Amino acid sequence: MKRIAVVNDLSGLGRCSLTAALPVLSVLGTECCPLPTAILSNQTGYDSFFCVDFTDHLDAYLAEWKKRHVRFDGILTGYLASTQQAKRIAAFLDAFQTSDTLFVCDPVMADDGQVYDTYDAALCREVVQLARRANVITPNLSELCLLCGADYDALARLCAQGDGMAETVALAKTLLSDVLHTVVVTGVRHADTISCVLVTREGETVVTGKRFGGSFSGTGDLFSAVITGELVRGIDAETAVRKAVRFLEASIEESYRAGTDRNDGVNFQNHLEMLL
Repeated sequence: MKRIAVVNDLSGLGRCSLTAALPVLSVLGTECCPLPTAILSNQTGYDSFFCVDFTDHLDAYLAEWKKRHVRFDGILTGYLASTQQAKRIAAFLDAFQTSDTLFVCDPVMADDGQVYDTYDAALCREVVQLARRANVITPNLSELCLLCGADYDALARLCAQGDGMAETVALAKTLLSDVLHTVVVTGVRHADTISCVLVTREGETVVTGKRFGGSFSGTGDLFSAVITGELVRGIDAETAVRKAVRFLEASIEESYRAGTDRNDGVNFQNHLEMLL
């Protein structure tokens, strides 16, 4: 069985981060090994939350993994709590990533053109460095612009007009390198659709789904988990992206029609069979 280390927070409420990745990767037939960056009572979109930063415990946690000579087929990183923590995760990669390990980075930093309140410029720089050493990244449109130093407002306007795909592809291509071979840009909105733009060394593909309501917590975590699980299993990137889009489309539609609070995340549990 393929083994994937997932670096993210653990939120008791909100169906995001590790509570999203664990069931998805399990259904895909892989072993999900959590490396928690923080433990929260509920995700940070709610009006209040309790949080324990796990940074000071990471060394002892990882020392036990080292004792057991654990090897990972994949590593997926998401939300990070501090620059100190980002540096610890970089050290984790130094110790556990091999030439056979697929590293997928979800460069969590921003949404709708706004950097998250818990992220400062220094932490964003650390996330950019992690993204540069990844094999696959899954930024949303805001994060793509941060990675490329591009103007989000201008790109979002083009996308809203239906004219932004070429520019999105061009920006994603600038990130490709000898190490980074796949960029999947999520959340490209136009009218009543939302698209993902897949860019690899071989070319690009746009996968479009229907848009229902506004944004929901945890959809990026679900998406990156599907992509990681499928790629680690040897599935090609386009097939992985199409599966992730359809899975999220069904989950979001049900949540929208049920009137689910966006902070509660999406009702993805009823659609896990789509991943089998």
